Amino acid sequence: MKAKSVTVGSERTFVLVLDQGEEAFGAITDFANKEQVGGAAVTAIGAFAHAEVGWLDLAAKGYKRIAVNEQCEVLSLIGDVAESDNGKASLHLHAVLGLQDGSVRGGHFLSGSVRPTLEVTINETVKHMRRKKRPDLGIALLDI
Repeated sequence: MKAKSVTVGSERTFVLVLDQGEEAFGAITDFANKEQVGGAAVTAIGAFAHAEVGWLDLAAKGYKRIAVNEQCEVLSLIGDVAESDNGKASLHLHAVLGLQDGSVRGGHFLSGSVRPTLEVTINETVKHMRRKKRPDLGIALLDI
């Protein structure tokens, strides 16, 4: 991965270019932890060799996993970074993935193997955000 700070003013902005074969969710999380990003908006475009998204099943308090086992275009990857209960970066990302036939798969972004690249922009917020686990839902939500 290549990363560059393109900051102007007090808020930091980073541009990441992930390399082929990198696992996107983990790479973005690792970068946010390394840079101590406590709150940010995230956007990305690129492509994956394969990916996994999820659909929130409230009754099961978890995500129904949806595998995308083919090359796909990242038409939209958006979300945020907040600080989790353990002080580490917590990503909440949604993806819309375009398939060869023009159909799409989308949902909560769980993982993706980059091929050939993923261009990610992280715009840090002035105030840090916090994500807290909601036992009644089985997921962590922003606590503002």
